[in-house]
Amino acid sequence: MPRVTILHSPGPREVREQALDLPEGATIRDALVAAGLTPVEGEAVGVWGRKVALEEVLRTGDRVELARPLKVDPKVARRERFRRQGSRAAGLFASRRPRAKPGY
Repeated sequence: MPRVTILHSPGPREVREQALDLPEGATIRDALVAAGLTPVEGEAVGVWGRKVALEEVLRTGDRVELARPLKVDPKVARRERFRRQGSRAAGLFASRRPRAKPGY
């Protein structure tokens, strides 16, 4: 009997973990049904961070992760944050040592 772990995040900064014993030959879809979860359109399903199909057969020790879709594109969020903060407060060289050369 494969023992797998199911992880999902119902909301921001909230992660739920559930360990399951499944019959031999169980798929990811079987594991999600056993955990009481159903993948919604836009949610990604993966094993150890690698995106997989719901028909993939699970092995002992697999960690199934159900990821929510992003609400904002990370590139757009970074641009908006930079626009709000300005160029002085953002970036790698924002806090320089006193009397240091530019870029250090």
